[in-house]
Amino acid sequence: MRIINTNPQGSLNAEGAEVSRNTRKDFQVDLDNVESDFSREIIGAAIEVQRELGVGLLESTYCAALAVELTEREVGFSREAVIEASYKGKPLGLAYRADFIVEGSVIVEIKAVELVTPLHRAQLLSYLRVSGLRLGLLINFHGFPVVKNIHRIVNKL
Repeated sequence: MRIINTNPQGSLNAEGAEVSRNTRKDFQVDLDNVESDFSREIIGAAIEVQRELGVGLLESTYCAALAVELTEREVGFSREAVIEASYKGKPLGLAYRADFIVEGSVIVEIKAVELVTPLHRAQLLSYLRVSGLRLGLLINFHGFPVVKNIHRIVNKL
């Protein structure tokens, strides 16, 4: 897995994932510790975005607003992070662009659809496998309240 820096406003952390300038400097991500997965911060930010914007807007609008909210909360993230894949040791190039990678450990996939399907969840699980990350949040801003439309997907826990 390789994550490529695509946002000129950020910098690269030790894992090569881009983080915003306001990232927490003293936090060590422990992937075995569920309490340190940033879900609470991400969900809180999503709730605030929907509280301010409501439902029915484009996915890109929710992504932009979530970026603002995460920055205000000083949570490090990368937007539209390019994830490259390999197959049997051979590089495949671009596999997908993650909507967000938060603190180098959580993939956040944003939707603005009437219904999240099993295909959406399966795609996020594939993204986790290709990236080597263990936790993903699928957030559908079209459903109200948003907190009931967040799907937590775990890879290999």
